[in-house]
Amino acid sequence: MQKILSDPKIMMGKPVISGTRITVELILEKLAAGETSQQILEAHPRLSDEGIKAALAFAAQALGYSVYLQMIEQKLLPMPLINTQMNY
Repeated sequence: MQKILSDPKIMMGKPVISGTRITVELILEKLAAGETSQQILEAHPRLSDEGIKAALAFAAQALGYSVYLQMIEQKLLPMPLINTQMNY
């Protein structure tokens, strides 16, 4: 199972797919540029379809937190209790 990890010693702490140096950012850039999952997998043999899905889930959750934080700062929502352990 491939997960998302962040370690300051790997890729300057950018979130990467476990067991690789492939960043979530790279996967998102490739998808945004029009590459298919299959093309990305062919270019990165250590990556799995599960890794691509984990990157997308990580990005979606990160964006969701960004929206929530903006709403909390604007006092539109109360401060939630956040689980600090994220498994992707």
